Amino acid sequence: MIRSMTGYGRGEFSEGPRTATCEIRSVNHRYCEVTVKMPFKYGFAEDAVRQAVKAAAGRGKADVSISLVSTADEDTGVVLGEAAAKQYLGNLRTLQEKYGVGGEITVGLLAGLPDVLKQGHPDLDADAISFVIMGAVSAALEGFGVMREKEGASLAENIGGKLDAVDELCRKIGARAPEVQVIYAERLRERIASLSNLPGDDAVLQQRIAVEIAAFADKAGIDEELVRLASHVGQFRGILASRETAPVGKKLDFIVQEMNREANTVGSKANDLQITDLMIELKNEIENIREQIQNIC
Repeated sequence: MIRSMTGYGRGEFSEGPRTATCEIRSVNHRYCEVTVKMPFKYGFAEDAVRQAVKAAAGRGKADVSISLVSTADEDTGVVLGEAAAKQYLGNLRTLQEKYGVGGEITVGLLAGLPDVLKQGHPDLDADAISFVIMGAVSAALEGFGVMREKEGASLAENIGGKLDAVDELCRKIGARAPEVQVIYAERLRERIASLSNLPGDDAVLQQRIAVEIAAFADKAGIDEELVRLASHVGQFRGILASRETAPVGKKLDFIVQEMNREANTVGSKANDLQITDLMIELKNEIENIREQIQNIC
């Protein structure tokens, strides 16, 4: 099954007084990289979130954002930083006494200083909160997967059309190749006849032509390359049609590299303007396929 690396999913899950929301966005990436953004106090659930998204994504760079709203008393609270408050108060009094600074040291003043009053959650129910968070992650992953599969189906259809073009170009090149040998033989016959006093139908002349044509055919033969190209296209189609859920992007990338290698070999052997023109089109189609599979998981 072809899946795009680009996707988006949003999910929400509620249990008792808690409601978690999760959003997942992913883009192309060579490997699988997951970044999780969530309140620090819920950090105990971060690894489970990352592993769940990695398992579902396979490849790509995914950004995960999680928020949680709770009305549970144990999830909310304020902690007094007594040590910080004591130091602030002592220092403020020292300023007053030593430098004659006026003003009243109020509770409001102290409460507004850093680390005097801060949120604290010593009694958080990690299991219950993790359950809600993972519920939201699962819901988001469902939509995320649907979008990636939909995008993947579009990619597969587009690539299928380009593979058809590759097949057609290979057919044209294969049909043209024997004509090139015939043309070469005629030119060779004319050249040898013009450079010798031998009559055109002389046995020695014919033998020399046959040897040269055989050498040319061996050097410029592209049948094996075209057969391998057809095999690679067949393998590619098989993967596109497969229902397997494992990532296939790297495998497709390897096949395209092999297709390009065979095309380069054909191009280097081509001794004909028409085949050269067809090869330019063929390499362009293969490059278009290579660009498309960069989006495939």
